[in-house]
Amino acid sequence: MSLAIGRDGQNARLAAKLTGWRIDIKSLIESTADSLQKLKGDAELAALLPNVATMIPAIEEILVKKAENRPITPEEFSQLAQFVEHVERRTIQIKEEAARVEEEKTAAARAEVPAAAFGMKLEEAGIKEHIFNILTEAGYETVGNLMLALKADSNKVLGLAGIGPKAMQNIEEALAALTFPEPALEPPVETAAPPEVSAEADVSVPAQAEAVAEVQPEAVAPVEVVEEAPAEPAVKDGVSLEEMFAFKPEAFTAPVPEEESESDDKKKGKKKGKKKSVELEFDEKLGAVVARKKHKRADGVWEEEE
Repeated sequence: MSLAIGRDGQNARLAAKLTGWRIDIKSLIESTADSLQKLKGDAELAALLPNVATMIPAIEEILVKKAENRPITPEEFSQLAQFVEHVERRTIQIKEEAARVEEEKTAAARAEVPAAAFGMKLEEAGIKEHIFNILTEAGYETVGNLMLALKADSNKVLGLAGIGPKAMQNIEEALAALTFPEPALEPPVETAAPPEVSAEADVSVPAQAEAVAEVQPEAVAPVEVVEEAPAEPAVKDGVSLEEMFAFKPEAFTAPVPEEESESDDKKKGKKKGKKKSVELEFDEKLGAVVARKKHKRADGVWEEEE
């Protein structure tokens, strides 16, 4: 407990600041004094705790010892803690029970108030101006809120400052003169019935299945495959295209002998004669491959010989 409270109550103060709650830090002696005051001042509570009520003389004696700065034994501290626990736990139960009863009472009163009344402003009720001002200051903004308060506990409204019997009479008369539209009832949604399947339809289905099973597929005649004769290659001028494309480039051009380097010429002291180049070409007029000689001129251009 001391760790939760913190040094000088700093943890408790921080928790109160963060939550916005009021946290009172009390010692065991202070809590015992408060519980003793509750038990002695509430006859209903004392009647609910008869065994705890018999502890009052012993508790008072321990508190006197503490006030006189006389030592208190651990057993006496334990007795004080048990006394506080019994009183406070029963007090919480009483508050919870009262809150539950109040909720049930409010729910029953709300059921008697028309739903449309909660959407009607209080100024539309026709209440006198000075009474209207008192009610709005008290927090009653709609006709429904005022009617709910009157049905749950009319003394709350009567207890407001400036509200007397005449004011209550004016309020009741104004509320009685109001009419609210009846809530529209939604028509029940009719669910479509599933379609009925006749017995004849059930019988016809297997009959159709049997009829389909009796139909045998017709025999399919075999199709004769006729082999097509391979197309003859196109022939042009006595030479087929396949033969023309079969020629290699080397077949059309005769090899040209390599010239010997100048260094070899100087060593040997003589020149070798150059061979003339021969080129093979296909002559369309003759329909045959002919050889044509070519020689190189001085300017480096090749010239054909017929």
